[in-house]
Amino acid sequence: MIRTYRKTATIKAEQFDYEKWVHMRHDAYPMVFGDTAKDGGMMATNPVIPTLEGDMRVHDGDWIATGVNGEHWPIADDVFRKTYAKLPVISRVWADTIEEYKANHYRLSEIFTEWDLGYGGQEVIARAWLDGYQVEADK
Repeated sequence: MIRTYRKTATIKAEQFDYEKWVHMRHDAYPMVFGDTAKDGGMMATNPVIPTLEGDMRVHDGDWIATGVNGEHWPIADDVFRKTYAKLPVISRVWADTIEEYKANHYRLSEIFTEWDLGYGGQEVIARAWLDGYQVEADK
């Protein structure tokens, strides 16, 4: 029987910019390599990423993903946008609240009954609880 699955790992990703790579090389994307010139230096052509499956070409606009073990791989922009979504950005107060409720084995619904989250707040907190989150920068 065919079953339906979803990805559960959280990754970090950065969109590859060929022009930035050409000018900044390893400072911009240290995991991306190019062809070797006859003098042994780097040429700004054919950017590739060493992956667990071998070297893979990365194209302008592709995303460079970093997995949970620090491994890298390229993902075409259209595939990336269909597969991944940004984690919600929440305040430090909400991040601490989620962590406290989880540590004390409370249910997600208890946040909703105890706190007034306002319009749309429940969806953001539920996504953060289930998928993870980013804490907004202090101002």
